[in-house]
Formats: sequence, C-alpha cells, structure tokens
Amino acid sequence: MSQNLMPDDTRQQLGGIVRQLHDALQTLGYDAVLHEVTQEIPDARERLAYVGAMTEQAADRVLTLVDMAKPECSSLLEEGRALLAADPPPDQLKAFAERSVEVASLQQDALNDIMMAQDFQDLSGQVINKVIKIISRTEKQLLELLVHHTPAPKIETPAKLEGPQTPDKAMKQDDVDDLLASLGF
Repeated sequence: MSQNLMPDDTRQQLGGIVRQLHDALQTLGYDAVLHEVTQEIPDARERLAYVGAMTEQAADRVLTLVDMAKPECSSLLEEGRALLAADPPPDQLKAFAERSVEVASLQQDALNDIMMAQDFQDLSGQVINKVIKIISRTEKQLLELLVHHTPAPKIETPAKLEGPQTPDKAMKQDDVDDLLASLGF
C-alpha cells in the first residue's frame, strides 16, 4: 500500500492531533496506563484464544457423539418399521415397534438439531480469531508508540562504597581542616 493515501495537509493535521493526544496522555499520566494496557493485552489474547480452543473442543466432542448416536437411531428406526411391515405383527410386538419408530425418529431429529446448533462454534471461532488479530495489531501499535515516545529509562549509577579509604584516596588532615573552616568550624 502506498503511504501517500492522504494529502500532506491532512497528514500534518492528523499528526498534530496525535501529538496533542500524546502530550495530553503524558500530562495526565495515562502513558503509564498505556504501558499497563500493553502488559495486559497478551494475557487477554491468551485467554480469548483459550476460550476459542475450548469451544472448538466442545463442539468437536458434541459432533463426535452425535455421529456415534445417529447410526443406532437409524438402525432402530428401520428395524421398527420392518416389524410394523410384518403381516400381521403380534400386538405386543406391534406396540414395541411403534414406540421404537417414534422414539428413534424423535432422537434422530434431536441429533440433527444438535448438530445444526453447533454452527455457532464455527461463527464464534471466526469472531474470536478476528478479535485476537485486532488485539495483536493494537498491541503492536501501542508497543511501537511506547517505544518511540517513552523517554529512555534513567540509568542509575551504583552507589559508592562507604568505609575505609585507601591511603591514596583518603583526605589529608589539611584538607579536612580547610573543609571545616569553610563551613565555619
């Protein structure tokens, strides 16, 4: 993509607005908040990815169970229909066959409904992946903002060791007397 998608004056105005926003955030102390947010984003992204993975696993498990149950329902349905087709079925066998056909048909419909209801996982998984990409891109942009506009950390010089001085570094008595005299003692 070309960097010159907008006129120079628009780019300058936008740059000025961004600078004012940055300065206002620094003045209000929100640059520290931005820093905290950049620390929290990886955790949010990981949690969201975990939710996506768990819903996908649950949907896969449900679909596997549906696939396992459907053949038995179909078999029971067909066997019940075959019994009902026998000429003439005994009364007790006829009642069993009718009930088997009814239950198997209801179960098969329920399994189909469960399978169709699992399409939420595909859609929610797509949404979760898009949100993760947005979060990742925002995190990258915030980190770049912090890197470019945060002052370099102050490097503290190590504290000088206190204690006995070596003879070549020690103050001479004349130096001590002069120091005390300058202080009014």
